[in-house]
Amino acid sequence: MAVNIPVPSPEAYAREPVRYPPLTVLDLGAEADRYPRPYHNSVLNQVNRHCLRLSAFEGIYPWHRHPKSDELFLVVEGQLFIDFPDAPTVCLGAHQVFTIPAGQIHRTRAEARVVNVCFEELGADTEFVSDQQG
Repeated sequence: MAVNIPVPSPEAYAREPVRYPPLTVLDLGAEADRYPRPYHNSVLNQVNRHCLRLSAFEGIYPWHRHPKSDELFLVVEGQLFIDFPDAPTVCLGAHQVFTIPAGQIHRTRAEARVVNVCFEELGADTEFVSDQQG
């Protein structure tokens, strides 16, 4: 089973700079290839008050919620598991999309490297919870 991965603090996550301005062509595959293991997550682009994040990781991201922002996941490669404390796990493969509403406790995990993009509010607050019951 995958191990826990090091993650940024909620403050660092919220202050992540936007890497590319509008009118820039982005190659998600090339971006993902640049990311080291076991975890990397960065804001690539901004659309109004929202952002496009690219994440490449292997392991388990801690239980958390985003109190004021929905979070949309789109898997580019691999398999992404999204666990919930009170609902069945969702498994997404390449080209599949899933949206988590604001405030919903969840965690993501990957048994092998997964690359996904995430759409959410730029600077979305993250609250880590100490256990899956919140």
